[in-house]
Amino acid sequence: MSEHDRFTADTLDPSGTTDHAATYQGFVKYAVALCIACFIILTSLCLFAFGPSGSLFYGFGGLIIGLIALIIDVRIGSGNWLLSGGVAALFALFAAMLVS
Repeated sequence: MSEHDRFTADTLDPSGTTDHAATYQGFVKYAVALCIACFIILTSLCLFAFGPSGSLFYGFGGLIIGLIALIIDVRIGSGNWLLSGGVAALFALFAAMLVS
């Protein structure tokens, strides 16, 4: 009798497609966030290695600002990635100007 009163996912969606879609969307969301984070980190590493003296400050500043923008985009969850992508692109252009 107690098994009829339970609330399980099988009673709502026996095929599990809802859970599968939610897992896939979460995977894609965090995969994009990881790619942007890797781009920001690699840009700061290039600035550390090839930048002029004093670029350590700019590298850490861009790294911190870029990762904060990424966290904001992940928390908003709109899927546009405009803030973190824009900050990453501007940081890369700034690093390219300093290195060359």
